[in-house]
Amino acid sequence: MFRPIVPRLAGRSLPKATPQTAFQHSFPVSTVYILGRSKRGYATQSDEHDLVIIGGGVAGYVAAIKAGQEGLKTACIEKRGALGGTCLNVGCIPSKSLLNNSHLYHQVLHDTKKRGIEVGDVKLNLKQMMKAKDTSVESLTKGIEFLFKKNKVEYVKGTGSFIDQHSVKVDLLEGGERTLRAKNIIIATGSEATPFPGLTIDEKRVITSTGALSLQEVPKKMVVIGGGIIGLEMASVWSRLGSEVTVVEFLGQIGGPGMDAEIAKQIQKILSRQGLKFMVGTKVTKGDASGESIKLEVEAAKGGKEQTLDADVVLVAIGRRPYTQGLGL
Repeated sequence: MFRPIVPRLAGRSLPKATPQTAFQHSFPVSTVYILGRSKRGYATQSDEHDLVIIGGGVAGYVAAIKAGQEGLKTACIEKRGALGGTCLNVGCIPSKSLLNNSHLYHQVLHDTKKRGIEVGDVKLNLKQMMKAKDTSVESLTKGIEFLFKKNKVEYVKGTGSFIDQHSVKVDLLEGGERTLRAKNIIIATGSEATPFPGLTIDEKRVITSTGALSLQEVPKKMVVIGGGIIGLEMASVWSRLGSEVTVVEFLGQIGGPGMDAEIAKQIQKILSRQGLKFMVGTKVTKGDASGESIKLEVEAAKGGKEQTLDADVVLVAIGRRPYTQGLGL
């Protein structure tokens, strides 16, 4: 065990803003400080670096590019095999692609005729819709790889874990391992979906948002545990594509605790008209995925009579937690 070297700025003032430091809003404070104190010239050997970053997501790849621009010998370790992290690969970008395309499908199916636009037999080609999503994602991740090459950032595909404060072992995706040393190391490993007790996530029947972005067929019935932004996005997509979707939310409103109550109410009305069902102020007490259908026991959040929900697919969307597994901290 050792203390990570990501520095804290308690008691220190940030450096004066200049055109060169205007990028700082893009980083956690600790990242900015590391780049500010690492200026040029520590690394000499091939596996010696000024800066190593574990994680190629939004924080990691932006830090890597800026470090490269500042002349630091930089390596970025990413285990996914594609840069961009959750947002680009299994979050913001693919979800918006499916939201947009499912909206177009739903609109043609239900709304265009009354607007004087008549079309023939409308069919869903889910395979093609997923392909369009994947194409959008790939173009953006390749763009980041280009920026890495342009700014001389070494992209290391593998899983990193600490040996000591200045050394990281990388289990390479292609096999074998490698050790990188650096004066400074940034931990930018992001987050993962929080699991639900009693339900094993297999990304086929019991899924997170990652699995919800790549289902091979439209489930007849879907239950979403969690009515926050992520749960609502995926619930909306699959409802538009024809699934019977029920959202179970522990709080008294959808959208999460930070959403204005009136806005939450209006969003629920809109989504209800789309066909979604909502059970707010409700908790899931038990889940069983051993049978042909998944059974969830639910009751009022304050306690009450239990009832059973059946589903072909259950989406667990109860939040995210920091991903630190395997770092060796």
